[in-house]
Amino acid sequence: MSLSIRNQIAGTVTAVTPGEVMATVKVRLDGGQDITAAITLEAVKELGLAEGSAVKTLIKSTEVSLATGPVEGLSIRNQIPGTIADVATGGAMASVKVDVQGGELTAAITKDAVADLNLAAGTSVVALIKSTEIALAAA
Repeated sequence: MSLSIRNQIAGTVTAVTPGEVMATVKVRLDGGQDITAAITLEAVKELGLAEGSAVKTLIKSTEVSLATGPVEGLSIRNQIPGTIADVATGGAMASVKVDVQGGELTAAITKDAVADLNLAAGTSVVALIKSTEIALAAA
């Protein structure tokens, strides 16, 4: 299946914590980073997710925020360090490609944010992604 979601990084489930309706699924990406996805318990069951399951993480570029360093005191659990590979700006928005261990992430952010943060190729950044914005697909 082809998808418009550009951010697709493979990984392995390391833990599933079920709740009443939702579950948190911890995934170790192929690059070694640990991230958490919050998905429905129904999806966990339908995908047959358990420790050791191979998955693809799917993240829309509009759900990736960028910071110029690690951020403390924030509820966003997923902070993935990387280096900007490319910045393409348009009238109001920009597409920022970030090289991370094991793959690449694209962030769709405002052109003003690119200017305010002085983002350019070679800049070190941290990609911030809420756990509720990560979808999982069985690999």
